[in-house]
Amino acid sequence: MADGSGATMDIQPQRMVFLGFGKFWRSDQIVGLMPIDEQRGPGKRTEVYVEGHGQPIVASRTEEAILADMSAGEAAQAEALRATTAELLEAFHEFSPVLRRALQHEHHFDVEKWEQRLGALLRPVTPGVRHLQDDLFA
Repeated sequence: MADGSGATMDIQPQRMVFLGFGKFWRSDQIVGLMPIDEQRGPGKRTEVYVEGHGQPIVASRTEEAILADMSAGEAAQAEALRATTAELLEAFHEFSPVLRRALQHEHHFDVEKWEQRLGALLRPVTPGVRHLQDDLFA
């Protein structure tokens, strides 16, 4: 499904989406959203087109809120960022020494520094450090 910017978004299948007015629907069955322009006020209304239904369902939520609930969510986004970071780090590892020097000298881009920073982002967090709150219950 595409959002308002024309970009596509991943829909989390079988996620229950709250439409308002006590209505919920499965995210993968929602095929279209249309804001209701007339009488659009504090309780903004949206027509939700659902697979297998001839008439849209009226929702009390905005199309942006419904789209956000339908999307894959923060966990999927975090995993995509992690994969992209790993891919970028791998590309940096393939830079030749000549390219590294040229980037540093001509553009002040320190490849080694960025390799370290990206590598740190990819390292798992170690639970070895106790937090102050943990001391309260020890």
